[in-house]
Amino acid sequence: MRPSKRQPDEMRAVSFERGVSKHAEGSCLVRFGDTHVLCTASLEEKVPAWLRNSGKGWITAEYGMLPRATGERTRREAASGKQSGRTLEIQRLVGRSLRAVVDLTALGELQITVDCDVLQADGGTRTAAITGGFVALYDCLAWMQARQMITIDRVLKDHVAAVSCGICEGVPVLDLDYAEDSAAGTDANFVMTGSGGIVEIQGTAEGAPFSEEEFQALLALARKGIARLIELQKMAVL
Repeated sequence: MRPSKRQPDEMRAVSFERGVSKHAEGSCLVRFGDTHVLCTASLEEKVPAWLRNSGKGWITAEYGMLPRATGERTRREAASGKQSGRTLEIQRLVGRSLRAVVDLTALGELQITVDCDVLQADGGTRTAAITGGFVALYDCLAWMQARQMITIDRVLKDHVAAVSCGICEGVPVLDLDYAEDSAAGTDANFVMTGSGGIVEIQGTAEGAPFSEEEFQALLALARKGIARLIELQKMAVL
């Protein structure tokens, strides 16, 4: 039995609360169980220097964790003067995941920055950030469409979501919370689109290597979980 009493293929309760930021063009408070991430999407009428006059826009992301998002207070990275390697890796993952479903040429020379701030962490913060970040991005694009800046159907090619999976005590399980993530023999993060395309897979054996059969079991769980997440995304934005 999992610590949360869930079945191996059962996710935590997931919710999307839109429009939580007064000023951002798009915003979403996403909850994966006790992991809560505030995602805001901000439009800037400029692009990075290397994209100027290219006719293409850009989607980027930043990620951070509040000091008491975890059991003990962690020092703000701003206080140390630099971001950790983990933070940089996660925000690059979020940016890549969102760009995978956006036609940057149809966006035009505009940039959208998706900020993902972890309010409370209980495992799976990066997967929650990607999944909630998409909802915030969608709302930003809807804001732009209402002002005749873009057409969503041309800019947005698909939905994208992410979920974690792992092998705990020899059993493949879906959507790890912290208790499982910290003890899992194997843990992986899957990012996929609504049409089933794979954007990125991160998988690590913490002890013994995992087999191809175990990987296929994790992939099957991830497909089931992401299908559910995208269904919830569609319910949230329609």
